[in-house]
Amino acid sequence: MKMVFKSKIKWIALLVLILSTGSLVIHLSITKFSSSSLVSYAPKKESGLDFPPLSETQSVGYIRNKKLWGVVKSLESLQPYANPRSSYPVPNEKNNGYIYAKIFGGFEKIRSSICDLVTISRLLNATLVIPEFQESLRSKGISNKFKSFSYLYDEEQFIASLKKDVIVVKSLPDNLKAARKRNEFPTFKPKSTASPNFYIKEILPKLKKAKVIGLVLADGGCLQSILPPSMYEFQRLRCRVAFHALQFRQEIQLLGHQMVDRLRAWGQPFLAFHPGLLRDTLAYHGCAELFQDVHTELIQYRRAQLINRGILNEELSVDSHLHRENGSCPLMPEEVGLLLRAIGYPPKTTIYMAGSEAFGGQRVLIPLRAMFANVVDRTSVCSKQELFNLVGPERPLSEDSFQVPPPKSEKQLKEEWKRAGPRPRPLPPPPDRPIYQHEKEGWYGWITETESEPDPSPMDLRRQAHRLLWDALDYIVSVEADVFFPGFNNDGSGWPDFSSLVMGQRLYESAASRTYRPDWKVLAKFFNITRNDMYHPKHNWTLSVRELLNKSLGEDGLIRQSLLSKPLSFLSHPLPECSCRISSAEFQTPLEGVDGRYLYGGEDECPEWMQHGQEAVPSESVGTEGAKNDDNESEYENEVVQKEPDDTGGRSSLTLPMDQDDEWDPND
Repeated sequence: MKMVFKSKIKWIALLVLILSTGSLVIHLSITKFSSSSLVSYAPKKESGLDFPPLSETQSVGYIRNKKLWGVVKSLESLQPYANPRSSYPVPNEKNNGYIYAKIFGGFEKIRSSICDLVTISRLLNATLVIPEFQESLRSKGISNKFKSFSYLYDEEQFIASLKKDVIVVKSLPDNLKAARKRNEFPTFKPKSTASPNFYIKEILPKLKKAKVIGLVLADGGCLQSILPPSMYEFQRLRCRVAFHALQFRQEIQLLGHQMVDRLRAWGQPFLAFHPGLLRDTLAYHGCAELFQDVHTELIQYRRAQLINRGILNEELSVDSHLHRENGSCPLMPEEVGLLLRAIGYPPKTTIYMAGSEAFGGQRVLIPLRAMFANVVDRTSVCSKQELFNLVGPERPLSEDSFQVPPPKSEKQLKEEWKRAGPRPRPLPPPPDRPIYQHEKEGWYGWITETESEPDPSPMDLRRQAHRLLWDALDYIVSVEADVFFPGFNNDGSGWPDFSSLVMGQRLYESAASRTYRPDWKVLAKFFNITRNDMYHPKHNWTLSVRELLNKSLGEDGLIRQSLLSKPLSFLSHPLPECSCRISSAEFQTPLEGVDGRYLYGGEDECPEWMQHGQEAVPSESVGTEGAKNDDNESEYENEVVQKEPDDTGGRSSLTLPMDQDDEWDPND
């Protein structure tokens, strides 16, 4: 009996071993076949780029879904046309004098301010000196290879493209430079809502008298956005400056278009997304409660600064959730991801993250990356060497500007112990942990140690200048993207922002391109409805959101943008002044607002050469004319702003006087 029993056990053990081996083989086979559909995050070692490649099945072929990537057919008749419509005489060198300017702020304010500067120079019949960017002066630590303007834009292209509109020179004549150093010329700090009357009545007489005036621009512009129909030529001049004359320097353009080519090399279209999570924006609108811990303190600190400077006339502590419901706060990346999934974009969609700064860091991007595996940015698409070549050779600076507070003496520790409060005393705190390098950089290095934010270190100033370059790269990619989705645009503060400029240029160059223009207030209400079940919303919620966002692509979105965005920034909505319409039987009657301006429609009919599908020929020509180079662009950094008048308060009282020696004509 024992022998038979042992024999049975052996056979059972052998059977179990065979079944286990078979099960293991089956599981390994399933894993092998299923892994082919996963996205690999291994970098391409042969290219030297930290660029996550798509799976092999995606790169072989991709069928474009017209509902997700196709053009907006209702807007195909709109074409870019910023050429002058009426007589537009070439500027004369014998004009009223020179205008030089300093521009404070980042990429968005610089781009918008330059367009206004050229327009004002034309209005006052003056010669414009290439403006200086405070963010890119050599005192900020940038490479000696560049001047202020040339750090970002092509000077020669800018001068040559505008030679039929405004005379632009690189510097003041030698006989006027010394007087500028002595602050002998009047300097003004106009508001972004200043009207043409302000310049005609206040600035023009002083320009004729002094022959030189200075402008200091800190609000992202110096001329009101909406001008009357009699000044449409000035609006078209703004478009020619923004979309033709302002070309990035060659190195930036080359790398930016290489990034686009690399994204398209994956064999599928891509979507560009700008979060809009900027510290200034969040502070201005009181969105601190949307974040936690140290980020809330940082936003509130900046909000207090805005209140002290008179930029903001509100209370320090506000209900952030109420502001969010009013559409005043940006969407979080997690919410944008849910919206994109509701529209129908698959998890393998390539999303390019634009913006050199996202407040909250990578932590706020984790949910978006969980929903879409192929979320990339400039650091993924470019190598470190390519980015290093873009900034040029720079002198070394100290990386670590953080100083550890001095240790407390034994006497100080005893005094603190005596003042610790009533007994029983709490347990002594644990020993100090080491301070890591990432905690010494940026905001975290001071918020827990001091009550006031320290002055920027030399490295901080250099990083601010670098952000101009990173924003320029992201701008090129965002304009060229198949789809653009803004996390926030035209934040209501009156400052231009990245997303609004991208949306405006996409509208000008290709109105039918797929650009979402969401209604933040309505979307906030939608998320409140499904807040407790965001990742499994009801079917009717998904359909409603999809319908809302698809409508924002067409006429409904343009009408809303004309009402909300254009009064703050013309470049965000350059219609109808800078476009024309190809004859189409589907076009409905133009829509006018209460102030009589066109909200949608009203564009001129395109000329015959455009009706036949020919490409528009820019009115400007490329050349190399200009004044001599001035290498000492930072010698005027300590100039004093003498006056800051604006009697009109930005009102649109545009009864322009015609008795200014007939040296200008608003209808030219």
